[in-house]
Amino acid sequence: MNKDFWKILFCWLENASLEEINCKRQLVQKLLDQITDRGLKADIHRILRLLDEEILARAELANLMPVSAT
Repeated sequence: MNKDFWKILFCWLENASLEEINCKRQLVQKLLDQITDRGLKADIHRILRLLDEEILARAELANLMPVSAT
């Protein structure tokens, strides 16, 4: 995967909703099971790690933000 792919992925991650990230993670995980090429599998594992990191970062951020009284 080239540099442009990774740039697009990072940009998408910044703007995607949590639901979109979770849906994409499921699709990528299914794709991983179908791939036999070691290099491509390594890239897919990296994508999964990035998605997981973003999910965790958002969860941590949500825990740090005070709940507003309504």
